[in-house]
Amino acid sequence: MSVPVTPSSDVVVPEPDSPAPASPAPRPRAPMSLVVLATLAVCYTLWAAQDIILPVLLAMFFALVGNPILRFLGRLWIPRFLAAVLVIGVGLSGAAALGVQLVGPAMDWAQEAPQQLRKVARQVQNLTKPVQQANLAAENFARAAGGETNRRVQIVRTQLDDPYRVLTRAPKLAASVLAVVLLTLFFMIYGQNLQKHAIALFPSRQQQRFTSDILRSIEREVSRYVLTITVINTLVGLVFSGILLLLGIGVQEALLWGTVAALLNFAPYVGPFIGVTLMLLMGFVEFSDPFKALLPAACYLALHTVEGQVITPIVLGRQMAISPLILILALMVFGWLWGMVGLLLSVPLLVCIKLVLARLDGTQGWARLLE
Repeated sequence: MSVPVTPSSDVVVPEPDSPAPASPAPRPRAPMSLVVLATLAVCYTLWAAQDIILPVLLAMFFALVGNPILRFLGRLWIPRFLAAVLVIGVGLSGAAALGVQLVGPAMDWAQEAPQQLRKVARQVQNLTKPVQQANLAAENFARAAGGETNRRVQIVRTQLDDPYRVLTRAPKLAASVLAVVLLTLFFMIYGQNLQKHAIALFPSRQQQRFTSDILRSIEREVSRYVLTITVINTLVGLVFSGILLLLGIGVQEALLWGTVAALLNFAPYVGPFIGVTLMLLMGFVEFSDPFKALLPAACYLALHTVEGQVITPIVLGRQMAISPLILILALMVFGWLWGMVGLLLSVPLLVCIKLVLARLDGTQGWARLLE
């Protein structure tokens, strides 16, 4: 009699091996030629559209300067629209008052510049007269040895001055200034709403919260940086104006050169180099004593050294530090694209790029590369 055998429940039936998870496919990379062409296309677009891009960038720059002030006024229960109008009004009033004080000496310097340059050229020529005499003697000796006479042909080029050139450029300049003012006002008033609507386009709540935190922190840090640099450069201009007053230069001219020093301080390396050259020229024009003529340039260089090596690093810290090599390259690129305005905006733009790279995942290495 056979007994049926039932399979035990403890017996484990082996299952076929499950396939290993597939490794993620490598991200496709564009060829280097396509990257170079895209970079050239972007650079050409930035240069060709500078009449539109520069007013927007300047308005964003001024809005970043005013955002900390708007936040402070908001804590005092002042509406944002009224606070923005108040900040713009105070800024325009200060700029107009300063312009009224500077337009007189600026026009005088523009009219007297050719005569003053010839005066400085004569002083420099007197200093280099022995070298010129030695060069002339060497040329005469070479002519005598070669037996040849060289005739110098002087080409005189004439240029017709168009008296209506300034009048044709004035409406364009006025339209650009008005566009910057209006865009600054709109960025101050509606910038937060525009940012909220842009964040709302993300599909998930987590992406919206993450993007909002990044943009808020970047806006706060960039605003603090831009406002701090603006205050430091303004103090540099005021201190340098006081130094010029102590040297015996008039009040309006001292304010003029102090304003020039403050504006040039926004462009590292290039601005101080231009400033030292201008202060040397101004010193030789204002003073007949060679030693006293070097004092404005020496004081400007000492003041810039103290500000750049001591004050700014202490106030801003290492977080905003930029590599000098990267900074020089940025000055070259933005100066080539947009001229003097590009030199003034190069450092804030570079700081914005660094902060964005430091906040995004996978790009922290590029942010450290900029330090």
